[in-house]
Amino acid sequence: MNLVIVISTDDAETIYNAMRLANLAVKKGDYVSVFMLGKAVLFQQISSDEFDVMGQINSFEGEFFV
Repeated sequence: MNLVIVISTDDAETIYNAMRLANLAVKKGDYVSVFMLGKAVLFQQISSDEFDVMGQINSFEGEFFV
């Protein structure tokens, strides 16, 4: 299955959960593309102690567009 995820928020919890979904889909064998738009392009500054956004992004093995 092909999956496209578009993230356009700077909310750490939302980005974290979207990337968890993306990582799970890749592990299940799906083809996944993630697009960061708007405020989400600042994802490197968004990680928090509670939500490891960069950890999820760094472990992502699909296509990633900013």
